Amino acid sequence: MKMLLVAEYRQKKLLESYTELLAFAGQFGADCAMFLVGDGAAELPKFAGKLYLADVATFGEYNPDAHKRLLLDVVAQEQPEMIVLSHSSYGWDLAPRLAAGLKAAQVSEVVAVDDGRLVVPACNAKLRRTVSGTGAVTVATLQAGAFSLAEAAAGSPEVIAVTGEGQGRVALLGYEAAEHGGVDLTKSEVIVSAGRGVGKPDNIPLVANLAKALGGEYGASRPVVDAQWVEHNRQVGTTGLTVAPKLYVACGISGAVQHLAGMKKSEFVVAINTDRDAPIGDVADVFAVADLKQLLPVLTEKLQAL
Repeated sequence: MKMLLVAEYRQKKLLESYTELLAFAGQFGADCAMFLVGDGAAELPKFAGKLYLADVATFGEYNPDAHKRLLLDVVAQEQPEMIVLSHSSYGWDLAPRLAAGLKAAQVSEVVAVDDGRLVVPACNAKLRRTVSGTGAVTVATLQAGAFSLAEAAAGSPEVIAVTGEGQGRVALLGYEAAEHGGVDLTKSEVIVSAGRGVGKPDNIPLVANLAKALGGEYGASRPVVDAQWVEHNRQVGTTGLTVAPKLYVACGISGAVQHLAGMKKSEFVVAINTDRDAPIGDVADVFAVADLKQLLPVLTEKLQAL
């Protein structure tokens, strides 16, 4: 299979997410080429293959009209069976434009590969479905954190300069950081997070009290925030914050890939869940199969007594 991987360049830096694209391609044993709008004098992706490089000074970090035109030219040369992007603001904007231009199928938020087919979440990530495109080419976006290389990326690509019309209807004015509000979890060394398994909003204080006893802050998964049990500035995951605490305690969190992507850099992970088969167990250093409503008050009391 031939794949065209679309790497990203943001705020004058190559994003490491290109390694996730390589890991995905590796599951297919694909022959890969890569496309990047970046700076040829700066860091380039590490892999052995063709790198179609467009100058960021000419085409901008975000210019969907121009980037689409460049990509369509590269697709015409490479004739890939699949075009793969990250499921980021860049990827989810550009992917449907490409798919429409190619009259191709688009698959969003791929989280796994099953026998050569793409696995995507359904029903607010409670279920998964397996799909595949039926046309000559498929455009896919990958959920952040779903794929990773077993070893560090290596190799020097063959750089092929890409040129074309740099004008577009959208102009990038700049980047604006999200407001953290009263708490900034990205700076917390201890985070205790509440998931759907807490059951009801009345149980959030159990999580908050444990976080306080540990000298940390409490966070939450997306379903808890969507239910308005916890404010958005405490959400951990791909649509929330990416955190890297020394200790992360996941309470009633199943371990959907979207949440794992936001806390996978935690040094030590403790998971508390009644489901011994919950995916969070695969990343936890300690996994307690227990009812958090019974365990958390006991843990909090013991810690407060120290």
